[in-house]
Amino acid sequence: MVLKELQEAVRSVRQTPVLWIPGVVAGLLGAMLWILLNISGTFITSRLVIISGLVMVLFVAGTFGLIRNNETNAGTMLREGVHYYFRVLLPWLVILFVLLLVFALITIFTILSTGGSADYGVMGLLTVFVMIPTLFLTFFCDTAAAFEDLRIFASIRRSIGIVSDHARDVLGFFVICCVLSFIDLFVFALVWEGLLFDKLEPLSHYNESQLAAITPQQLVSLIGPDGMWVTAAIIFFGVVFLVPLLLAYKACFYRSLTGSPAVNIRQMTGEFDSKGRWYKY
Repeated sequence: MVLKELQEAVRSVRQTPVLWIPGVVAGLLGAMLWILLNISGTFITSRLVIISGLVMVLFVAGTFGLIRNNETNAGTMLREGVHYYFRVLLPWLVILFVLLLVFALITIFTILSTGGSADYGVMGLLTVFVMIPTLFLTFFCDTAAAFEDLRIFASIRRSIGIVSDHARDVLGFFVICCVLSFIDLFVFALVWEGLLFDKLEPLSHYNESQLAAITPQQLVSLIGPDGMWVTAAIIFFGVVFLVPLLLAYKACFYRSLTGSPAVNIRQMTGEFDSKGRWYKY
């Protein structure tokens, strides 16, 4: 099942150029954040990460609406993105709040159980055991909101129900997404190494302990300003190729999993006149 939807997603991305817009936007944002991280540090970059995420919600919602309606124009993407913006955003904010609350409770529990000192190993283990099942069950809340016009808690419940009923197929979907992400990372990492071979050549003389001890800051210093811009370009193209495919795959997989119609006709308020013409309010 998962391969059939992957083929459909590849065909959609290939035949619908507008689906590349989210990838271009995400690539530009990723490259910008990388450059700002090296120029201005983490203080400004960490705040722009949140803004970038809020911007991407518009294009995520627009992509889901575009595929749901089998449309191919940018106007539909923008209209659907605006219409379903908060329907897509708010469920994830609720899930994030719940995870933060659980993390706080885990922190309090470990401090009380260890007599005043936090056991970070136990905290990390408990957090992972809570976070992974939660994200697994609620992963399709945004897709449910866009495809079925559901509100916050209804979309979360819908995602949990779908994943519970089709756990094997959903697990296969995640495996395919991981494989696609690995291939994209591997290919562009090879391109990055090839372009910066001269600057990275000193690393070939390092032993294993020296390579393990190198920090990101040292690596950035090693590649220099030119390498920083080359890395930004690699980030851009890597994201451009990956994001549209993953978004289209998620939408096609959800549509196939739930049997959602390709086109969702919204109910409008209005009336027919004496000649049978429809007038909406």
